Parts: sequence; C-alpha cells; structure tokens
Amino acid sequence: MKPEIIKLLQDLNFTEYEAKAYLALLDKSPLSGYAVSLGSGVPRSKIYEVLGGLVERGEVLISHEEPSLYTPLPPQELVRLKKKRAEASLEAAETALEHYSFVSSNRENIWNITGTDAILERAAETIGRAGTRVLLEIWPEEAKLLEPQLRAASERGLDVLLVVYGELDFDFAQVYPHDSSDEITREYGGRWIVVSADDREVVAGIVSLGTDSRAAWTLHPGLVMPITEVIVHDLYIYELMQAHRETLEATFGPNLIDLRRRYNAGPTGYSMAARLGLGG
Repeated sequence: MKPEIIKLLQDLNFTEYEAKAYLALLDKSPLSGYAVSLGSGVPRSKIYEVLGGLVERGEVLISHEEPSLYTPLPPQELVRLKKKRAEASLEAAETALEHYSFVSSNRENIWNITGTDAILERAAETIGRAGTRVLLEIWPEEAKLLEPQLRAASERGLDVLLVVYGELDFDFAQVYPHDSSDEITREYGGRWIVVSADDREVVAGIVSLGTDSRAAWTLHPGLVMPITEVIVHDLYIYELMQAHRETLEATFGPNLIDLRRRYNAGPTGYSMAARLGLGG
C-alpha cells in the first residue's frame, strides 16, 4: 500500500488501520473480516473494531450473513460524504463561534439605545437570540409590536412569560396582568419595557417618549441578574395576589396601593419625562 494514499486518508480523519482496511477493500471486495486483516496487515485482534468504526460512519458496508462480508463505499461517494460532513461541521462551528464572539465582546459592556424604534428593534433581536425562555415587563402597545418575535420564540419551544400593564391576549404566551397597571401608568406618565432572554441578556428602558426614549442593553451579569429578578418578583406578587388577595388588600389597600405609596419615589403625577430630566 502506498504510504502517500494512507496519509491522504488520514487527512480525511481515517486512522492508519482504517485507511489500510479501506484500501484493502478497494483492492478486492467483498471480504470477511479475517480476509481484510490478511490483505491490509491490520492485526486480527483489531480488525473487527476497525471495520465496525468504518461501518458506523457509513464508509464501509456490511452484509447480514455468516460470516459477515464487507465492501467499501466507492471513492467518489466517500469524498462526497466527507465533504458534506466537513461543510456541516464548518457551518456549525461558524455559528457557535459567532455566538461566542458576540457574548465575549459584549459581556462587560452596557450599551445605550436612544429612540423607541431602536429600543424595540434591539428587544426584537434579543428575543430572536433566546434559546430557553423570554421574560418581559411591557405595556400592550409595545407587546403587539413585538408579537412576531415573541410568537416565533414560542414556536421554537421557548417559555414566553409577560407581565403586562394592561390587557393583552396572546394565546402562545403566559400573560400575567399587573394589578396596579392603571395606577402605575398615571403615576409615571409613560411606559417602559424590560426584556430578559435566557437570564443572560437584557434590554430595559423607557419607550413612550419617542425620540427621547432611553434604554440600556447588556449581557453584564451584574445587571442582568437584578433586572431579571424585577420581572420574577412581579410574577411572585401575581401568584401571591391570586392566592391571598383579600388578606393582602385588607392590609395594604386595593392592589396594594398603600404599600406602593409608602415607597413611591415621588408624588403621584410626577411624569416619567421629568424624572429623566428630558422635559415634557
């Protein structure tokens, strides 16, 4: 057997023994395992393991008789098979490495986004990258604009959970209406959005001020974790209110309004734009 041909097959991910067995079968086939061992020089103690690996990869075919006979995949088909597998591996590697590069280059950064359209576009991209679940705090106006991305996430098998300030009917998602929607909308005079994808990437900010809207996008774990917990906390509150509303409202007022007023950052009617120093 020519060493250069064995080396070429090794470059195609054959072991030396596999290359010798395959070449022996190209020279003459079908052959029993014993005959392949004699023709290739592969030890009898190794030949069936070697042939088994080739059969498993589809590079050698085996007959169902006693004793089993082996025949090689024709060289042209072998090359096509190797090329197809290599292309698939390269494509998978490209996708994986792009994702790794994306995470690595952005993990420590906090990016500012200006304008409602740009914020919603970033939110849509974030939802599109999610692989396990998407959590949102959102108003119906923005939820409806993101419906295609949210529906697509659900169809990919993701959990899609929304805490909504208002009424929303999404049959593909788990929707949790916030009990204090009206009070919060009046109090802040505007709307915000919080998106958490896979508990590793967030978009959070104000979306109701048009070109003056502001948001942050980050993969920084020091921000992703507490921002995600804001949504999870509201899911806790929803469950508690569903189970113990009468008791909680007897203590803290309708929709826990007395509790909200106790920790309110400013007087009712203090607009979101004023809080941000944007005017209006």
